[in-house]
Amino acid sequence: MIYRITFSCDEGDQNFRRVFEADSEATFLDLHKAILASVNYPDDQMTSFFMCNDRWEKEQEVTLVEMGSNFEYDNMTMESTRLSELMTEQGQRLIYVFDPMFERYFFGKLQEIAPGHKESVTCVESKGKAPKQLKTEDLDAIVGKDGKGDLDLDDLGFGDEFDMNDLDMEGFQDLSFDDGTMF
Repeated sequence: MIYRITFSCDEGDQNFRRVFEADSEATFLDLHKAILASVNYPDDQMTSFFMCNDRWEKEQEVTLVEMGSNFEYDNMTMESTRLSELMTEQGQRLIYVFDPMFERYFFGKLQEIAPGHKESVTCVESKGKAPKQLKTEDLDAIVGKDGKGDLDLDDLGFGDEFDMNDLDMEGFQDLSFDDGTMF
């Protein structure tokens, strides 16, 4: 079977849309790579797919690498999970988390299931400009443009009363990083 899957995004260019055709036996990793290629994102983030219900609530996750298991859902990886294992009916919804730090998504929908076979996942329609992969302006606000950070101890929950002299050093006096005994 051939799946036609449409992705859109609720930020940036409101005309953003990518449509993919994939064989039902393709893996989520194949779809992941096709998405990245279509938006020119590097493959350096811990992206995930989530199957969703009709209200876009996350259900089964498909991760890039094996993660700890969730009691409610099986641990599924992109490389070993075929689209047909989770996508069985037209209209199914899924999200692709492209920015895991700030939980930013592409919203996907299985638009059509047609007879046939396809060798690879292909982007058959590309409209609009994709948002930046990472929200660096938000990250800059947290760590600072110089990498030294703009946070003070209050931001981390220590409050005004934190004093290094109050730290109980018992057990730390024998630690030395100079002689390599730590590892």
